[in-house]
Amino acid sequence: MKYYEIPHTNMRQSAVIQGCMRFKGMSSTEVERIVNLCLENGINSFDHADVYGTAGMRGECEQLFGQVLKENPGLRDKVYIQSKCGICKSEQDYYNFSKEHILEAVDGILTRLQTEYLDALLLHRPDTLMEPEEVADAFETLHKAGKVRYFGVSNMNPGQVELLDRAVDAPLVFNQLQLSIAHCPMIDTGLSVNNRIPQAVDYEGGILEYSRLKAMTIQAWSPFQKGLFEGPFLADRETYGELNAYIDQLAEKYNVTNTAIAVAWILRHPAHMQVILGTTNQKRIADACQGADITLTREEWYTLYAKAGKRIL
Repeated sequence: MKYYEIPHTNMRQSAVIQGCMRFKGMSSTEVERIVNLCLENGINSFDHADVYGTAGMRGECEQLFGQVLKENPGLRDKVYIQSKCGICKSEQDYYNFSKEHILEAVDGILTRLQTEYLDALLLHRPDTLMEPEEVADAFETLHKAGKVRYFGVSNMNPGQVELLDRAVDAPLVFNQLQLSIAHCPMIDTGLSVNNRIPQAVDYEGGILEYSRLKAMTIQAWSPFQKGLFEGPFLADRETYGELNAYIDQLAEKYNVTNTAIAVAWILRHPAHMQVILGTTNQKRIADACQGADITLTREEWYTLYAKAGKRIL
């Protein structure tokens, strides 16, 4: 497993993170089995959100993980735990970055996880009604109380990060963004500057380069998806036949599975990104971890990119 010294922190985290969203509906015994498998494969970081759970059971995934922590007293010191807040579920879903909501959300998260602190708290999705100074006040309160060590965001563009960063004292450490070989607009735009082609459209505002300049770690979610919840590109040989054929070729070369190659492609980027796994399939978790030990050549990386239907000029 590859590890990163996360900038602006004293954390040494695994390049692969276990996402806990799909723990919903499982037993604490099943969750414990997955956690132990992660540790065996070098994963030391776990990603939560207060909305993860089956319908009507907000926070279910955190509660299951908390039960595992309770039953394994020495586990908390071996792992990094982060969670997210800001999404409110009601008749109409909405976002809430008010100080009151953030503080209340964190108290709920800590109670469900049965831990005294989070290693990181991320704001889940942008709240256009955000008051940066109010968020900064909430962050300071949580940090001084020892409830949260570090802070970050999720799905934010550079302007939104800058607006918040102007108010908060400590650096924003993480930004969670969707990224895969088949869905990588943050890379497309940078490779298509000064060209009037569809992949040159900048939807993210240069978030990749901005993050590198700020030493802000990108955590890539949905690393196997071909779009926003449109299904995996792996084994989709109708749409991504050439890509999958080349992935299979590399998998044979490196003696790993196609899952590992998909992970290796993201981790090959010098931005030192982390990959968030959404699967609870134990074999896929182990396979994905193997990708952290592979360094693709430049030619292999660009060939994968091109065979995903991207244009290289």
